[in-house]
Amino acid sequence: MASDSIKKRKSKVLRNEGVPEMKRGRGGDVEQQDVRVYNEEVELDGREPEQDYLQFKESCQALASLMSEIQELKANGASEGCMEVEQKRMQSCILFMTLKKFNRLAHMRLKRGRDQTHEAKQKVDVLHLQLQNLLYEVMHLQKEISKCLEFKSKHEEIDLVSEEEFYRDAPQDISRPQLTKDDPHQLTLARLDWELEQRKRLAEKYKESQSTKEKIQKSIEVKKEHLRSLQPGLNAIMQASLPVQEYLSMPFEQTQKQTEIARHLPPPLYVLFVQANAYSQACDKNLWVSINGDVDEAKALSKPPDDSHDDESDSDAEEEQEKTKRRRPTTGGQLDDKRKEMLKRHPLSLCIDLKSKDGSILHLYFYYLMNLNIMTVKTTVSTNTDLTTAISAGELLKSDTLLSCLYTNDQGRETPNPANRYQFDKVGIVTFADYVEDLGYPYKWVQNLGGLHFPLDSSEGVLIGSSLSASHMENTMKLLRGRVLSRLALHKQFASLEHSIIPISSECQNLFPAKIISRLARWTTISQPEYMELPYTRHVADAGLAKESDLYFMAVVERGTARLHAAVVLSPRYPEISPLFSLSLSWKGECTGRTDDNLRAMESEVNVFKNELQGPRPGYQLLTNQVARLCVCLDVYLETEGQDDSVEGPREFPREKMCLRTVRGPNRLKPFKYNHPQGFFSHR
Repeated sequence: MASDSIKKRKSKVLRNEGVPEMKRGRGGDVEQQDVRVYNEEVELDGREPEQDYLQFKESCQALASLMSEIQELKANGASEGCMEVEQKRMQSCILFMTLKKFNRLAHMRLKRGRDQTHEAKQKVDVLHLQLQNLLYEVMHLQKEISKCLEFKSKHEEIDLVSEEEFYRDAPQDISRPQLTKDDPHQLTLARLDWELEQRKRLAEKYKESQSTKEKIQKSIEVKKEHLRSLQPGLNAIMQASLPVQEYLSMPFEQTQKQTEIARHLPPPLYVLFVQANAYSQACDKNLWVSINGDVDEAKALSKPPDDSHDDESDSDAEEEQEKTKRRRPTTGGQLDDKRKEMLKRHPLSLCIDLKSKDGSILHLYFYYLMNLNIMTVKTTVSTNTDLTTAISAGELLKSDTLLSCLYTNDQGRETPNPANRYQFDKVGIVTFADYVEDLGYPYKWVQNLGGLHFPLDSSEGVLIGSSLSASHMENTMKLLRGRVLSRLALHKQFASLEHSIIPISSECQNLFPAKIISRLARWTTISQPEYMELPYTRHVADAGLAKESDLYFMAVVERGTARLHAAVVLSPRYPEISPLFSLSLSWKGECTGRTDDNLRAMESEVNVFKNELQGPRPGYQLLTNQVARLCVCLDVYLETEGQDDSVEGPREFPREKMCLRTVRGPNRLKPFKYNHPQGFFSHR
């Protein structure tokens, strides 16, 4: 029963939707009774969307009301198979089928609208492409029109002669005035023909000139070849003349080479080169000047920058910028580079060799610091003798002490240019003294030799260039040679003193008695702090007589149980400034020149009356004569000392010296003055 009702509902729905009803045959096959074609797209053409929307809305409302009614029936206790519930359920199914149909129709309308829109877009794209093609053709035609309007013929670039010159110089067969004066086009053609004719004539003239040039070049090449053939002969003559040049002390070839290189020297070194050569030729044949260094690098410095390498320099700069971007240097690294650049020396340097009478040679190497505008010097000494025998003489010939205080208070530790102080502040250099060992010593006399002068007072008279160098040349060379000789003399004296031998020259024998019993036990070098710590040298330090540039030594003189210590201050300007002795005696206690009048008198003998000990000029034997006088004074001091009569036995210090009076005055001073040739000692 239920199945029959369901079949009826389906057939009714199919009839409502216009679907033909099927009939099942005997074998289960479906037979179509009324065959009709159903096509919703065809139905869609006859339906209005607004009407469908209203029907869809009504169906939704009807479906909602049916559902609520079914819910009420079930709530009121209606059974599941109730006829009324089944009827409403069947109506709901029919409405649901209707909603599905409206949904399909809506999707079909949407698809049709999309297809129509796509077709319309395609038509628009085709029309837009046609428009673009037309616009491109228009633009191409406009460009061609512009090219035609802007076209310039080659003849417009030719600088033709004026019309007056054309009619005046051109022949009648080219100018054709009866035709060209009224027709600009013919006039232009005629002027071009005249220009071509003139150029043909100039080309012929150029060929003639070129042939003449080739003939002249050939004659020049022949003359050059002749000159080149002379070069080997001239070189052979120059080589053969070298012994003659050396014999006559006229090295023309070497001088020519040096002069050629000197053109690349910086101005201060060039001034020194010229003045030193002039002084050598005029006054000192034992002075030689030479130029050292990289000539090619100096030439590169003197050359102006070439514009042709601007592109390369730009590319290098870009590479450097890229490198700096990849690796940014630290602040300390930048300062080190700036310091190196500021302290850079010129690639060329000057060497001056000073030969002394004893065969020793002082080598002076002069440098120029380009950014600081100062000159520096380094020194070495070469001799024929061994200079390693004296340990205490190690400081005498060092570069930092050899030329110290050649002029008063000129130690060469600081730059004489006041402007350098501001440059140092920018790169963090505290003092120039930290760099003098590598760069050389900027003595003031070095600046004067190079013609550099940095006055502290603007009111001072300023000498510049060659005049300043010439005014200091002779005196400086004499001081340099004297300094080397004095240091070599001290070196020999120190070698003897270290072996407890006091060398006394034959010219100085009359200054001392024949017999000196006290002997030099020890001679050593000490440092300035060690000298300052000695109690008997405090008065010397307080008086400012012990300077950093001085050399300090300790001498020990012995006789018997007595020991005399002598602290010696040796000035770099020895023998112009004599050595200064401070004494301390260890015998029957300790006494110094501050506590014993006789020790003070002994200090006076070697310090105050030094002129008696100078010996032959220039007084290089002064130091050893002072030490010998100190030994003699110790003999007199000990021999004239009173002896205790209660003690039996021989005297420790028997009297060997002849004295007129052993003591004098309330201070009981002893006779330390030696009288030659009588050979006795007396008071001063």
